[in-house]
Amino acid sequence: MDRERLDLISDLTIAVLLAFVLGMAWSIGDWSSLSALRLPDTDDVMRLQQVRDWLGGQSWSDLTQYRLGAGVQMHWSRIADLGPALLITTATPLLGTQRAEVFAVTLWPILLFAAALLLVGRITRRLDPDAAHTAMVVAAIAYPATTIFVPGRIDHHGLQLVLLLGATLVAIGKPTFRNGAITGALAATSFVIGMETMPFFAVLGAAALLGWACEGRGGGARILGLGVGTLTGLGIGIAGLASRQWRYPACDGFTQQAATGLAIMAIVPLAVAVLGRHIISVRVRLAIAATLSLGALGVVRLQSPACGSPYGQVPILLRRLWLDHVGEAQSIVAAPFGVAFGYLGVMLAGVAASAWLLRRRPGRHAALLLALQCTAVAIAAVQLRGAYTGAMLGAPALAIMIGAARRRGILTLVPAWVLSTGMLYPIAAEAFVPSPRKPAPSASSCTSPQAIAALDHLSPGMVMAQIDVAPWGIAATPHAFVAGPYHRNTAGNVAMYRFFLGRSGQARAIADRWKVRYVVYCDGDFDSIRPAPDSMAQDLASRRIPAWLKPLDPTGNRIFEVVP
Repeated sequence: MDRERLDLISDLTIAVLLAFVLGMAWSIGDWSSLSALRLPDTDDVMRLQQVRDWLGGQSWSDLTQYRLGAGVQMHWSRIADLGPALLITTATPLLGTQRAEVFAVTLWPILLFAAALLLVGRITRRLDPDAAHTAMVVAAIAYPATTIFVPGRIDHHGLQLVLLLGATLVAIGKPTFRNGAITGALAATSFVIGMETMPFFAVLGAAALLGWACEGRGGGARILGLGVGTLTGLGIGIAGLASRQWRYPACDGFTQQAATGLAIMAIVPLAVAVLGRHIISVRVRLAIAATLSLGALGVVRLQSPACGSPYGQVPILLRRLWLDHVGEAQSIVAAPFGVAFGYLGVMLAGVAASAWLLRRRPGRHAALLLALQCTAVAIAAVQLRGAYTGAMLGAPALAIMIGAARRRGILTLVPAWVLSTGMLYPIAAEAFVPSPRKPAPSASSCTSPQAIAALDHLSPGMVMAQIDVAPWGIAATPHAFVAGPYHRNTAGNVAMYRFFLGRSGQARAIADRWKVRYVVYCDGDFDSIRPAPDSMAQDLASRRIPAWLKPLDPTGNRIFEVVP
């Protein structure tokens, strides 16, 4: 057996062991919630419901959530449904439906985690073969990237990170048509799932064009493959994965406007490869690549204007009351210091290590990794979710730095490991600057298992509740909900805030318009907003129950039925 195959088997073994040991430890620690399908995030539980709806007979191309608002056209994709759905259908005959779902939501993130660790190891081997296993260990504890792989996290973020790592591995390979085509196909696949990783794939595309311009006659095959792979993947996506919501007038997912924009940009490497085929001058090649790229961006601006602001359709009211307070969508400036430090710590350490590596070993591979990490920092400055990718991409350089420190002795090795251990940053932030304690979900919370169970015992109806109740309620009860934490549910979310923040008369009119049967309110639901003294929320908080609401749980005083 040759050395390359032995290295691959070794890397695969380490990746699987790390993923399954950590995954099982996380599962045991959170088993009470996991076994009850109390998943880590509202998006995870809504993803599970989307899989259930599909397996229950909803059309492959229909991504509407009919029990949210007036029927919300979700901006998600079936690709991320495939893994959990396959595990559920395979395990159901043996375990039954509920246990099969627990099995699927536990195993799927662990499998993605193993794939991510393997890819980090393979990327590191291109830079320093001796640091591969160390990089996998660093990646396995690279908070906050680890949070998207914990059991229960079946949303699309982990899958997209795996696709990006795969594309990065191929991009630092030989400049062949095959490698370019694989990069393009992975970019198209990630695009069909969601828009979050597109800036990173844009960097990979720009790096391929820059490589072509600086490599003389080399690199043409790669950019040709990049264009072909992207357009082919996009075509397959449109043919097999375009939903009924394909023409939704936004650029927040796999829509016609977004796909048009990507197709226009994918033509650039094809045009560059053809027009610059016989040109040797680096300056002329750079001019061709820059001119065509800027021209394509201008065309995209005209053809897909919504792509300038994916959340442009969210009203100012919803931005102020809800979207600006979503944790992973907050900027560095808006987030508390402890959160920001925990999220950014190991990512910034990775950037510093990559800069050190580039200075010590100048080369295209290290430069590309540094460019991707800087992109993650820029995204995190706007939305903290950029730190997921940045933390994982810093592992190769951090591992190489640890190897260099090991050769110098224990006095440099210990600080190198401390800087590289992502899980230490949130712990350190909490130790030195404690964040305000959020109360643990209690029986008095509207999203608690007790509250959802109380709703489940009632006859089906439309529920008016604060925005985060819907995913849990839709997954665990037969009810429909006016509001939910999804930006396309504009009408329902605006109606909910006007219901609770307006006066009783206005609230009653909204309830009639939306055919609301139940109202759910818990103390603290709108504390951050500070409702007016005469608002519906303040009336319920003060136990001034309007005559048109009938309490259904006098002890908890949180569920009411609208009196006809």
